[in-house]
Amino acid sequence: MADAEDVRRIALGLSGVVEIESDGFDFRVGGRGFVWSYPERIPGQRRTIRTDVAVVYVGDEAEKQALLLGEPELFFTAPGYDGVPLVMLRLPEVGVARLGELLLDAWRMRSEGTLDPAAPESG
Repeated sequence: MADAEDVRRIALGLSGVVEIESDGFDFRVGGRGFVWSYPERIPGQRRTIRTDVAVVYVGDEAEKQALLLGEPELFFTAPGYDGVPLVMLRLPEVGVARLGELLLDAWRMRSEGTLDPAAPESG
């Protein structure tokens, strides 16, 4: 079972990551977001920042669909995210090791071409 503090610890352990001020969490590398708190939008209500759900960059639509269909207990999507390579991850349902794999993959895809390979790891 993972939580927002696990997201923060893992994300900040990756090279070049910056945390953006947020009501939840929001991490970027090279100016590109790779994981942040889910801004839930329910019609007729104010947006709610959900720190129990992470929005994770997955690279492409094929990977998104594979995750959504293969592990619906972990991943979902929402209106407004159609055609966008992002999935929502239910943190209480995922183990910390799997969360680490997902964030590392997202970081790798978003950091391509943005980091100095000689730069030391952060954290």
